[in-house]
Amino acid sequence: MNDTYQIEAVDNPEWAIIGGGISAYNKQQAGPDNGKNFCFVVKAPGGEVVGGVIGATFWNWLYIDLMWLKEELRGQGYGRHLLTLAEEEGRQRGATHAHLDTFSFQAPGFYQKQGYEVFGELKDFPPGHTRYYMVKDL
Repeated sequence: MNDTYQIEAVDNPEWAIIGGGISAYNKQQAGPDNGKNFCFVVKAPGGEVVGGVIGATFWNWLYIDLMWLKEELRGQGYGRHLLTLAEEEGRQRGATHAHLDTFSFQAPGFYQKQGYEVFGELKDFPPGHTRYYMVKDL
């Protein structure tokens, strides 16, 4: 390192610049990722969003980013249906595999029942819990 460049902390990260830079590099190395987001929501009769799944497809992989349901809806098949819709969307886009992460206090057992397998663990994150990284062939 030399004194020409300075490193400093900033309160508002430069997401567009840094993300754009890594995206350009990734494209140069691996080709276009064909990234595309999606979202499916569960709505109550009055229109309130009471759950949903947010994900994306990149390089023929499906990524389940966020999935949540109000507690009173859990165990009634909504989660399984949301995950199925996400996987179908992934397949339509050419995805042959899916991946996600979840915490030990969230739903690792749910995902395992849907065919996901743990391929990595981050123990004590957060303290007293484990973060699981899971994968599934579509």
